[in-house]
Amino acid sequence: MQKNYLRKKPISKILADVDQGYGDGENPEMGKAQLNKVLTVRDLTFMGIAAVIGAGIFSTIGEAAFNGGPGVTILFILTAITCGFSALCYAEFASRIPVSGSAYTYAYASFGELIAWIIGWDLLMEYAIGNIAVAISWSEYFTNLLEGFGIHVPSYLTMDYLSAFRANESLQQLNASGKITEITDAMKFNAAAWNAAPGFGNFRLIADLPALLIVALITYLVYIGIRETKRVTNAMVLLKIGVVVAVIVLGFFYVTPENWSPFMPNGFTGVMKGVSGVFFAYIGFDAISTTAEECENPQRDLPKGMIYSLIICTVLYILIALVLTGMVNYSELQVGDPLAFVFKRIGLDNISYIISVSAVIATASVLLIFQMGQPRIWMSMSRDGLLPKAFSRIHPKYRTPSFSTIVTGIVVAVPALFMNLTEVTDLTSIGTLFAFVLVCGGVLVLEKDPERRPGKFRIPYINSKFIVPGLFLAGLFVFRGSIADLFSYSGDWHTYKDSLPYFLFLILALVMSALSFLKNLSLIPVLGMLSCLYLMTELGYQSWERFLIWLAIGLVIYFSYSYKNSKLHKTI
Repeated sequence: MQKNYLRKKPISKILADVDQGYGDGENPEMGKAQLNKVLTVRDLTFMGIAAVIGAGIFSTIGEAAFNGGPGVTILFILTAITCGFSALCYAEFASRIPVSGSAYTYAYASFGELIAWIIGWDLLMEYAIGNIAVAISWSEYFTNLLEGFGIHVPSYLTMDYLSAFRANESLQQLNASGKITEITDAMKFNAAAWNAAPGFGNFRLIADLPALLIVALITYLVYIGIRETKRVTNAMVLLKIGVVVAVIVLGFFYVTPENWSPFMPNGFTGVMKGVSGVFFAYIGFDAISTTAEECENPQRDLPKGMIYSLIICTVLYILIALVLTGMVNYSELQVGDPLAFVFKRIGLDNISYIISVSAVIATASVLLIFQMGQPRIWMSMSRDGLLPKAFSRIHPKYRTPSFSTIVTGIVVAVPALFMNLTEVTDLTSIGTLFAFVLVCGGVLVLEKDPERRPGKFRIPYINSKFIVPGLFLAGLFVFRGSIADLFSYSGDWHTYKDSLPYFLFLILALVMSALSFLKNLSLIPVLGMLSCLYLMTELGYQSWERFLIWLAIGLVIYFSYSYKNSKLHKTI
């Protein structure tokens, strides 16, 4: 079993495949057509910022602040530390294995083929669902922006089918039962879209056309070349950083310190309720690791680009959170556009409008980076035979993974037309955290690899022998009350099932503590694994259930197609 399913691809083989131009699976005679190496540290840093600062800072930060109050800044710091551990591990891998494919390629070298397939399949979910959510978010901002210019787009062309259908059904039920006070403005708006939409019988023509158009435009931009992509990305980043800094500086003069008290109105539990939204705001820095083959000097530049972008984004997030919760009371921030809302709340409508413009640009830049990352993961999986050869085809003129880019556009654009994916933000976060866990674990595995190649970046070694077990015991003592509650079942399965992931975390934390003591493991990767696992437990049972279903579908594909077509399978 281990010999077949956990066969590893040696790092030397990975690098040799790239050097030989295994990027065009359909055209062996054009095997030397490789990706353009044009990205520098500045470009990579800007791409990281472009991917991170987007829908999170312009939308999900409001819900997180509503639950956690000013104390949400603590969650941003904790999440940044968690991402920082993972970023260091990504940086070491990128330095050792400067190849497109991100965590998928790293897992293939450290854990073996089956785990590599699982993480590659997981990353496809992360990028696809994340892209769809961002496209829908962009559509909402763009539609509001057009309204500001007096341009009205019919509501049935700017939303998904299910939202309109469900709103119409709910509205009828509430009216029939006399519960008129429970009817919200959003419900009225969506139901009106259903009734205004053309159609026949019970069918209505309702689709999110702006989401389709932005995905088509971004896909075309990614298709024609990395050089063009980086120019647009750099321009977008400069503009939105300027707006974010202006918001921080201007908002500082309208801060009322009394709004920061109490600092954690709902306690630490309230702060942690924002895990999904806050972590979603950090997703993206890892996407630049998929561009390794397009860097001028990947071993030097990729680690710097990831770490620089993460530091810059963390500072901006903390300052934005403090300004938001200082300008208005945290209880008013349960809105979809918190940055624009706070300035409108204090009467600065013009500033609010400028922020809306920036939000359109910010979300477009996130979509741009993610649309660039997913095709390159498909390309890497295709190189190894786990996907059909067409996915590794590189365009002879534009030097981009052409077929993969087109498929990515279709996979994102079509669901964005009809689906409401706000409920699966947790799914995007859990997929990303799972990738982080495997990357951190992969660094520990590669430490023992006899073929380990020295990179230009290495994580500082700190012996975890006593530190990790000590932290584990301290955690058991401090949270002994909460841990004891896990073992008390009141009969309400619907509530209790969200506690099940915590048992998995406790078991794995115990195992890692024992291994740290016995094997003298490196501290930073261990802390990265445990912190990511803990954030995964905060996402609830439903997210885990959907995540495992997605992985099960991936395993069916692996055993039915990928295993027998793997290039490693053919050489054994």
